[in-house]
Amino acid sequence: MEKALIGKKVGMTQIFDTDGKVIPVTVIEAGPCTVIQKKSVEKDGYAAVQLGFEDVPERKLNKPQAGHLKKAGDALKKVLKEFQLDNVDALNVGDVLKADVFAEGDRVDITGTSRGKGYAGVIKRWGAQRTPTSHGGGPVHRHAGSMGSGTDPSRIMPGKIGAGHMGNEQITVMNLDVVKVDPEFNLIAVRGAIPGPKGGVVFLRNSVKNK
Repeated sequence: MEKALIGKKVGMTQIFDTDGKVIPVTVIEAGPCTVIQKKSVEKDGYAAVQLGFEDVPERKLNKPQAGHLKKAGDALKKVLKEFQLDNVDALNVGDVLKADVFAEGDRVDITGTSRGKGYAGVIKRWGAQRTPTSHGGGPVHRHAGSMGSGTDPSRIMPGKIGAGHMGNEQITVMNLDVVKVDPEFNLIAVRGAIPGPKGGVVFLRNSVKNK
């Protein structure tokens, strides 16, 4: 059965297993998420549910946003995300999903937005090498180097590395172990690191390539 939640990255810590080994984990505040909308194959061409996470005051919503959210009751949510699940029929608008959707031992894929690092050169952004630092090699030791032939093809080919905006991209980390679930505080601890800063919004769903 496919499962999904919206959450917020709390930070990293460590947990000891029964053998006393240290497990580095990321703690996620997962849910509660409200089912805001259902989509069906008959009406929309595909089956999916839209989940909402994190309460927001009505004054911060415009009329179309507030009207859409009020169809699910008083669930005024800041973050909305649609998930295509195989068990859509088991969910209804207004249902609340909590952290106990997942259990210890599950494998999850987590999607988040990486930290933005601003404008960066090719060495920091792509791991390029420095150019030779002797025999008249300067002053371009940290530049990108040759971009290819000038006569043919007379252009820079697609995919060539270059300086530019680094980070602030959507990244998915796959096959992370769920180490611990705390339904009382809606917390999920997963093994390893996930993208984004503390407080960043992340999307969890069960792994599509479960090993």
